[in-house]
Amino acid sequence: TLLTSRSTNLLLNLLTLILPIYLFYYIHTDYKAFLSLGPGGTPSTPAGYAKLKLLSLFCLRNPLTPIPIPSHYRPQTGYLSSLPQRPGPRPEIRGIAPQRQLTARSPPQIYNAFLQRLRALAADPANALVEKTSCFEKHSSAFFAKRPITGTCRCGGEVCHVHACDGSLHLSLHPADVGVMIASGRGERHPLAKGGWMRRFVPKEFCLVYAPRDEKECEVVLEIVRASVWWVSGVDVRGEGKGESR
Repeated sequence: TLLTSRSTNLLLNLLTLILPIYLFYYIHTDYKAFLSLGPGGTPSTPAGYAKLKLLSLFCLRNPLTPIPIPSHYRPQTGYLSSLPQRPGPRPEIRGIAPQRQLTARSPPQIYNAFLQRLRALAADPANALVEKTSCFEKHSSAFFAKRPITGTCRCGGEVCHVHACDGSLHLSLHPADVGVMIASGRGERHPLAKGGWMRRFVPKEFCLVYAPRDEKECEVVLEIVRASVWWVSGVDVRGEGKGESR
């Protein structure tokens, strides 16, 4: 009995010594990983890190789960009928705010070409878009609807923003279009896009779209952006009348 008691005390003493060291090492490593994602919607500070660790307790456990379409939504169908399947495995995604794509990023020339396509959309007065700094990210270039009809949380009218570091985008879509995008392997839901009280951070329909890797993928991702414009503003940038149906 005495030997057992001494063994137990020794084990407790070892745990008391080892656990704080392990905890410190984990927090230090995890904090460095948070900083490595670069600037985003959350300050790159210990307070910002602590806030995200708390929010992570409430995140979506599976960002590839489609959004159920509420019965009161009109229309019930979205803008996209289908999308070409994305070749290869899904890229590695890390973080919440910032959320970044770590693999299969856009080459610089593809990122610049895609950004020019977005600016061409905004340059057409019929599309009622304007380019400003993202309200969500605070560092990225974003495109806003001049006359939004769908709320996008505290960032009213933001259609999408592009991450210069990897070429990925954040945007909002009709729930049916979120399902089409996920099924095609082109993106996933944002970890905080759960609805309810978490709408104060991002809309329930908020998604990450994977970075285009070539010219062909630029056109596919641009079609997803068109669907986002339609969802936020009701404007069909293809001029096929879907804006009126919103």
